[in-house]
Amino acid sequence: MANEQQKSAGNPESEQIWEKELINRLAFASLKEQRRSRRWGIFFKFLLFAYLSILLFMAIGPDFGEKATVGKHTAQVEVNGPISDDSQANAEDVIDSLRDAFEHKNTKGVILRINSPGGSPVQSDYIYNEIRRLRSEYEEIPVYAVIVDMGASGAYYIASAADAIYANPASIVGSIGVLMNSFGFVESMDKLGVERRLYTAGENKAFLDPFSPTDEKSTRHIQVMLDDIHQQFIGAVRAGRGDRLSESEELFSGLAWTGQKAEELGLIDGMGDVDYVARELIDAEHVVDFTRKPDLFKRFADRIGASMAGVIARNIGLQGPELH
Repeated sequence: MANEQQKSAGNPESEQIWEKELINRLAFASLKEQRRSRRWGIFFKFLLFAYLSILLFMAIGPDFGEKATVGKHTAQVEVNGPISDDSQANAEDVIDSLRDAFEHKNTKGVILRINSPGGSPVQSDYIYNEIRRLRSEYEEIPVYAVIVDMGASGAYYIASAADAIYANPASIVGSIGVLMNSFGFVESMDKLGVERRLYTAGENKAFLDPFSPTDEKSTRHIQVMLDDIHQQFIGAVRAGRGDRLSESEELFSGLAWTGQKAEELGLIDGMGDVDYVARELIDAEHVVDFTRKPDLFKRFADRIGASMAGVIARNIGLQGPELH
């Protein structure tokens, strides 16, 4: 071996041949690596394309073809769970679903399938007003609310915008009131020897602070706010239900009733489920669900700020006004 290296070192031509062979080997190895990288790149691009295709299919929904080709039908939109900006029953999605339902050329009637304890008065009012607007624009399409297990507070606010409301005898209906809850930690802080240091600009800026003692002025202000929202709620229900409402003194007290009692009070128009309303009242037995399905990726991006704010508020014991 040593002899060959000595010969190569002493032979310029042999040295050139050896260098060329080395360069060729390196070039060939690099080419193989590029081809391998290209194959892996194609593979991962294919996986990405397949992944995006699946997401697109999920966003469109498996019933896309049905909605495009279905004949005369009843359109269903769900209001399910707590009503808030960062929940499934948020105004944006419910309103978009309602618009899709009304705009479809073969929709004979729309059913709001409600199963909710209530929630944000703002989100509820958005949906309420849009139902009223759509009813005015599409006068030939009736809108019915069907309450399943519960249609209380903000959920009933929404239901009262419909032409008529139906429920089950055991459904929970009503709760026309407003609440706002918080906690106070002042005495606990005193016992633990914790000193609260709060700096504000504006004498009333800290009136909702749970670590500071309450005062009569702040309590009165909060009560005025809640009473104002309550009157908005009552006005919306009266506008929607009209003279069908009874004159019971407890009607707007925040109490809830069974569906059977709610019918006596004029809060609902009768007993029935989605199938009954579609078949007997709308005369279009085939029900097509237009409810927008949650887009988890979009919702995570759009709502993370609001969600984190909600978590912080819950952790310090502060909640905004709610229709519960």
